[in-house]
Amino acid sequence: MLSMDSLWCGSEGELSTLRMCKGSDRAEYRLSRRKPSKSLIPPALLHTQPEQSQPRSHRRRRSGTWPRTRSLNAPSPIQQFGPCGRIMKNSAMVMQIQDPASQRLTWYKPPLTVLVIKKVHDATILAPFVQLVHWLVHEKSMVVFVEAAVLDDVHLKEYGDFSSVRERLMTFRAGTDELTDKIDFIICLGGDGTLLHASSLFQQSVPPVMAFHLGSLGFLTPFEFNNFQDQVMNVLEGHAALTLRSRLQCVVLRKSIDENNDKKKPTTILVLNEVVVDRGPSPYLSNIDLFLDGKHITSVQGDGLIVSTPTGSTAYAVAAGASMIHPSVPAIMVTPICPHSLSFRPIVVPAGVELKIALSPEARNAMWVSFDGRSRQALSHGDSLYVTTSVYPVPSICAQDQISDWFDSLAECLHWNVRKKQKQIDELSDLTHSSSDTLEELDANHHDTERPADT
Repeated sequence: MLSMDSLWCGSEGELSTLRMCKGSDRAEYRLSRRKPSKSLIPPALLHTQPEQSQPRSHRRRRSGTWPRTRSLNAPSPIQQFGPCGRIMKNSAMVMQIQDPASQRLTWYKPPLTVLVIKKVHDATILAPFVQLVHWLVHEKSMVVFVEAAVLDDVHLKEYGDFSSVRERLMTFRAGTDELTDKIDFIICLGGDGTLLHASSLFQQSVPPVMAFHLGSLGFLTPFEFNNFQDQVMNVLEGHAALTLRSRLQCVVLRKSIDENNDKKKPTTILVLNEVVVDRGPSPYLSNIDLFLDGKHITSVQGDGLIVSTPTGSTAYAVAAGASMIHPSVPAIMVTPICPHSLSFRPIVVPAGVELKIALSPEARNAMWVSFDGRSRQALSHGDSLYVTTSVYPVPSICAQDQISDWFDSLAECLHWNVRKKQKQIDELSDLTHSSSDTLEELDANHHDTERPADT
């Protein structure tokens, strides 16, 4: 039998690395990607910050089925092809795909501050909200942040326990106060809208989010509030799985010039679900040009276009005919809304590309854009929208694990493949007997039809 040394045609360093990977208990898979194309957005207009490296910590306890014997991701292919060909190494080969089961929450120092986001205009959530903040303040001695508008609710006066913690709560106002580097983790009470609101509050790094199902649909909220003490304690001790939900970085560049002959500064918004471009109140079809890494892909003629994350694939996109994608898949979905072409189907593109959306020169009307259902605004000729995957995902805490939570949500919330099962046949003789009777009846009927009529 030939050994690995006799078959290997790479360097000695690569051979030693392969031996180490082969002998380890758990393989680490890496995916190399091509060097990203140069962004078409002027660098001076973008105010980006370098991604900070996160400290590595060891897990405290095994939970569920982790670590598994098999990874969800296929192993990275060999990077050498034949005796001469290989993938060119460059500094952009930094993308790494981990086994999703290895994405576990851990704290390198004990969490002290928590942001509690409550669904507004819902009286049924007031009692759970008071119970939670009372337990966090008095039992866990944590600093609790809430929105200032929450304390303005007059119905909170009906709860006597809330008066003892009201003065100890920290307040903020969305869009005015900065929460970056102040919050250790987030607790959401409500539906999917509370998680979207939490994402909009953090336009850079997002703390881990624990979402309780107290709303209508609850596709993104896997936790039940019945035993919230045990579940929050499990998170505080670092015994939870994470789903890293990618977000889209949307940059709006406008051609219009203000009074000082200066171009308006670009608007940057991060969205968790989708960015929607539509024709607005105009009766005409939208006519939108779609570019991918600077190359014109197609012109969209119809009601509009949806650019969504895998998390948003189960929202507006699936209603428009797109497929459902697991949140851990690095991708961007492009879905037309009522296209004026039967062959225009939804597509999935790699997460590293940059999309440009602009009005076609022959468009009869402006296009309107909204970000996660908010900040709706019109874009005219010369304006453009750039969309790419953000480096700041939303770390959503799992109630069980990534796979169980997602498929449970598909079944319970969307009733995916839920139907009555077909009855089984008890005995094979029943099938044979019923089949023979049917054949005899058919044969008798056939002879009756061929018999000539009596005269």
